[in-house]
Amino acid sequence: MNLIFRLIWIIIESFFRKRLHPLAESVLHLRVLPNDLDLNMHMNNGRFLSIMDLGRIDLMIRTDLGKAVLKKRWKPLVGAVTMRYKLSLMPLQKYRLHTKVIGWDEKWLYIEQRFERRNRTISVGLVKVLFRGSKKNITPVETLKAIHVNIDPPELPEKVKRWLSMEVQ
Repeated sequence: MNLIFRLIWIIIESFFRKRLHPLAESVLHLRVLPNDLDLNMHMNNGRFLSIMDLGRIDLMIRTDLGKAVLKKRWKPLVGAVTMRYKLSLMPLQKYRLHTKVIGWDEKWLYIEQRFERRNRTISVGLVKVLFRGSKKNITPVETLKAIHVNIDPPELPEKVKRWLSMEVQ
């Protein structure tokens, strides 16, 4: 994580923002900084992935999962990411990062993360995550139980099913 100052800011800010239900959407308001740029003078494609970490951290803290993760010493792990880049983000432009859990199966949580500017989609990422305990992976049901939530998973969107069908076995 090479976004240490933004990370610290997001963590502090998250404690003062409204708590979220695990299926609610987190929205971060951000700006393209000079160290986000590549040689083409737009936000680097790898930077999108790093900033997505911030969105997941905000969601984790605001759903109170962050407390459970620290207490139980779980480690969040990303199993896969797929990205679609539609438009560029230029220096100093403001944008929003939307982060939302869109479903889960017996092992993985699936998160959609969208970058938007002026209500236009800039890029969309699908992320497959789980938490790892000291000896085993933590199931999504156990993860939700840690924050006293017992809900059935929403049906996985078709785009997630298509993505999963293309994975290397």
